[in-house]
This record gives sequence, structure tokens and C-alpha cells, in this order.
Amino acid sequence: MKAAVCYEFNKPMVLEEVSLREPGKGEVMIRVAATAICHSDIHDMKGEMPGGVPFIGGHETAGYIEKLGEGVTSVAIGDPVVVSLLAHCGTCYYCTTGNPHLCEHRFDPPQEPRVRNKNGKPLDLKGNIGGFAEHVVVDISQVVKVPKDMPLDRAALLACGVITGFGGVVNRAKVRPFQSVVVMGVGGVGINSIQGAAYIGAYPVIAVDVLDGKLKLAKKFGATHTVNAKNEKAVDEILKLTHGRGADYVFVTVGSTAAISQGVTFAAIRGTVAMIGLPNYKSQVSLTPLDMIPTEKNLIGSFMGATNLQQDIPDLINLYRTGGLKLDELVSGHFPLEKINEAMALTEKGEGFRNVIMFE
Repeated sequence: MKAAVCYEFNKPMVLEEVSLREPGKGEVMIRVAATAICHSDIHDMKGEMPGGVPFIGGHETAGYIEKLGEGVTSVAIGDPVVVSLLAHCGTCYYCTTGNPHLCEHRFDPPQEPRVRNKNGKPLDLKGNIGGFAEHVVVDISQVVKVPKDMPLDRAALLACGVITGFGGVVNRAKVRPFQSVVVMGVGGVGINSIQGAAYIGAYPVIAVDVLDGKLKLAKKFGATHTVNAKNEKAVDEILKLTHGRGADYVFVTVGSTAAISQGVTFAAIRGTVAMIGLPNYKSQVSLTPLDMIPTEKNLIGSFMGATNLQQDIPDLINLYRTGGLKLDELVSGHFPLEKINEAMALTEKGEGFRNVIMFE
């Protein structure tokens, strides 16, 4: 099969033929229909995430079941599915206490490498998926069946960007109606945090970004107000919009430690700052105890929107089909695998929300 392989950080991916092993026990093979480019893929390409080279990136994937491994009965050949990096064992402490997204084994690689290049060298698969390829083999826990009439370029977005942003607000922070929300970063994740805040009935929902064009778009997704982060009086503007108190919740969806520090200044007394975006894994956040203790502010992490795949993906699809969730508007462009480096470059520039690699 054909795949886009990263052999050097900060270099274009190489399109080449690779070999994919058959699905083992509890695994399935999927013919990929679409894989959206997430900003985490950019971090991977730059070496800003753990792991080395060579690897196949891509983790926002949808496609069709092509082969079943031993013991798989929950899906059938031909079923359309979303494929997420949220593998889970179902038996560890976190799985059995309602948090499968925190499974103790979610990052365990399979014992036998799934993909090798033409020289026989194993290739790392980001998210245990490697969706920038014509086929993938994944654990059955990573798969959610979707309706046959669900467009798979839209379905792919549900694998990461949508659930991370929307779920960060609804599942992880559990924002309540009329609580004030600031979303820092109007990108592929931030725009879905805005959708989540609007869905839950938060007010005001304040979008913060450095690009006026994106701030304008944010209002179409549910933002009630916008603030340009480059404005030296950004804090004052947010205070004015929140009765002088600051926001009850601040969602930092950009991969910037400086944004996390700034987000703390946007939060109210006892407000919560949720870190959603992934900065360079070597970066450090600069805070002092006096930033947090006297005001009892909270700083929390949010991983993949605290998503339970089998419950949340069907709910989000129903919300999309009834007009309550915008997915069509998130797709900025479609590209064949041969143009993946071009699509990645556009994504890095921040042009649009999601560029999607199409395989059919």
C-alpha cells in the first residue's frame, strides 16, 4: 500500500510503498477514506512531540472495515467507521471507572510492528493509527461504526479535533449554562470548544485570537464576543465583558505555553484554565504561586475531550444531522495523498480549520 512517511524532522514526507501486516486478535483492517490534518501532525513533523523517525502520521481517520481479526464481532466487513487514537483495554482502573480515554495501556504499541518500509524497517504509527496511508490496522477499541450516509470526510473530524474541543468544554470542564467562557485560539480545536460552549448555553462565549479573520468566523460557530490577543488591553476587554470578574472558564486550545500564562490572567477568582492545545513537549509554563493561591484559580489538563468513543461519537453525529453541530463548515480543502506536503504547509499557516487527505 502507499503511505506518506516522515524520515527526517522538518523535511517533506516521502510517498512510498510499504507493507501492512494482517489484523491480529482483536484488530481490524480499514481501507482509509479520509484523514484530516491536525495541528498535532505539524508538531510530529517538527519533532516537537515524543518519538523518533521514521513514522507515518495521521490520526483523524475514517474509512471502511476491510478485514476482521480473531474475536472481532462488533463490526462487519464494509462498515463505515471513525478511527481514533483512543485505544482502551476495558479492564484497567480508568476504563472500569468511566474514563477509558485515560486507559493505562492506551499508548502501548502492538507486539508485532504493523507497518514496515520496503527495506523491512518498522515504521512508528502516530496515535497507533498512521492514517496517512491507504490502509490501517488498529485495535477494535479505536473504532466506532457510523451511519452509511455519514460523509466520511466529516466523520474523520470526529476522531480528534471535534471531540477534543467540544468535549473539553462539555465533558472535562462540565461548563454550566450562563457561565462565562473564553476560548483562546480559533483553530480546528478552538472552534469546536466554541461550539461546545454555545451548545451548553454558556454566556458570554469570548473568542480570542490574533487573526481578525478567524475572530469573524468564530461568531458563526457560536462566539458572542471576540478579542484580539495582540491588543494590549485584552485583559481589560475580557474583564469588561465578564462584569469585571474575568471568565469562569478559559480554554487554551493553542499549543503555546505563553497562552497558558496569559489565560490565567483572563480567569476569574476560582476560575478554571483548561489546557487543551499541545505545546512542544519540552516547553515549561511560567506561573507563580501568587497567580493561583490567593484567587483559588484552577489549572487543569484536558485530553481528547475526556471522550467515551462509543457514547460520544454517535451523539455528536446525531447533533450534526439535526443541525446542532457544524462539521461541513470545518472542512477547508480536500487533497490527494500525493499533495500531503502542500496540505500540511497550508495547515501550518493557519489557513482554514481542517484540510482533509482523501483516498477515494
